[in-house]
Amino acid sequence: MGKPTGFKEYGRELPAKLPAQERVKNYNEFVELYSEEKLNQQSARCMNCGIPFCHSGCPLGNVIPEFNDAVYKGRWEEAFQILSTTNNFPEFTGRICPAPCESACVLGINKPAVAIEEIEKHIIEIAYSKGYVKPNKSYISTGKKVAVVGSGPSGLAAAAQLNKAGHQVTVFERDEFAGGLLRYGIPDFKLEKSVVQRRIEVMKESGIVFKCNTEVGKDIDAKDLVKEFDAVLLAGGSTVPRDLPIKGRELKGIYYAMDFLKQSNKRVSNSEIAGEDILTTGKDVVVIGGGDTGSDCVGT
Repeated sequence: MGKPTGFKEYGRELPAKLPAQERVKNYNEFVELYSEEKLNQQSARCMNCGIPFCHSGCPLGNVIPEFNDAVYKGRWEEAFQILSTTNNFPEFTGRICPAPCESACVLGINKPAVAIEEIEKHIIEIAYSKGYVKPNKSYISTGKKVAVVGSGPSGLAAAAQLNKAGHQVTVFERDEFAGGLLRYGIPDFKLEKSVVQRRIEVMKESGIVFKCNTEVGKDIDAKDLVKEFDAVLLAGGSTVPRDLPIKGRELKGIYYAMDFLKQSNKRVSNSEIAGEDILTTGKDVVVIGGGDTGSDCVGT
């Protein structure tokens, strides 16, 4: 345990955010990073509970007290190794996960919970800066070929795990670039696309092949995949939106959130946009739905 009395001495403190007048100048992330001193203090708040409910609160099963202890002691490579044993993409979850681990944090019963998500993000960013993140090439080869259809978070995670197991993995993506929802559904101010591309480059160096602009069923026949590969994993995601059958739904100017967000993300990255432009500049807009997707639309 890093510091037994840390939770008594330090309060929860999140990183600073750029002023609003700076944020509106671009679509970049606006949450800054901790200083090394602040990061040390935040990791010191972990109580190393006898029963760490944060473990079960995390869908991935991250062993949070262990990496908090390594962070407090400045053992960055150890912290990265602990985190990467359970999490393929901490640079994504450290930015966009709703952090159920923090809801499960015992300290949160009577004080603000440990800032686990931010600590996670800092571990991976420091790992990249120090060169700890390297291509993960398997020492064994099964000789099996696996096709992964879809390169969103599920497809990427599956590809990474299959590659670790020694299989030869090819990922098929219908869009111009890999990333799926990470690239086309989440705005840059929450997850910059350079972060997504950085991980995909590591995966390529690990031996995973990406075939973009390739839609299964259109550019390549599904039967051919079955013939060519020993296994096919479908990770196409949920691309059919849920409609809202209310009066006036048929009127013009009503769009699905993901259609809008995909165009906006493509526009920010200077990618080609097909179909009707969905633009809101100079218009009064009503967003129905106040979850993450709705807030992403508002922020965009």
